[in-house]
Amino acid sequence: MLGIRKVLPLVLALGATVLAGCASTDGVTEWDGLVRKPNTRLNAVFVKPDAQIVAYRSVMLDPVQVSFDSNWDPNRGTRSASSRVSADDMAAIKDSLAELFREVFRDELARGGYQLVDQPGPETLRVTPAIINLFITAPDLATPGRTRTYTADAGRMTLVVELRDSETNTLLARAVDTQTGRNAGMWTITNRVTNTADARRAIGVWASALRRGLDELYGRVGS
Repeated sequence: MLGIRKVLPLVLALGATVLAGCASTDGVTEWDGLVRKPNTRLNAVFVKPDAQIVAYRSVMLDPVQVSFDSNWDPNRGTRSASSRVSADDMAAIKDSLAELFREVFRDELARGGYQLVDQPGPETLRVTPAIINLFITAPDLATPGRTRTYTADAGRMTLVVELRDSETNTLLARAVDTQTGRNAGMWTITNRVTNTADARRAIGVWASALRRGLDELYGRVGS
């Protein structure tokens, strides 16, 4: 665990500056000894060339680390003190997103017959995720008297995730993917409900990619 805690901040820094989106990954073919492989689900996937990957039946999901985009200023243009986003509000947003992340991953993995576990094991894959560059166009604190907010773009966030064998701690793969919120091409209401729906959809994409990857180890064909 200590090793992962030491390495992950560097991984996040690289992810934020080099691999934050599809356009910036076009010329990157190798990362930290991992080789890029084509992938239709995520922006960029890098795998260990000589990895001996077993058919994992369970997943040890580390708590997701969440960090905001360095350019995100939730109080820009806010005049009312009651509508300002405080440090406590930002911490609550992180906690809520982390809780939603675990819920969606647990449900999606259960669809494939995989179980979330808390301890390493011979058939357990360790997943260490982080959400970086979180940018919420219109955070909704559900404060009394809040006016309606209309946006054409709800925001964006990037996943950086490492996959390891839970027993040996061998790094097997790393992936980066950016998801954006609803972009209807028109101004629509943005609030806590729509923001949560956008986050759930984005996390669902990532959870589905992991579940399908595990399915492929078994040669399963499904949705």
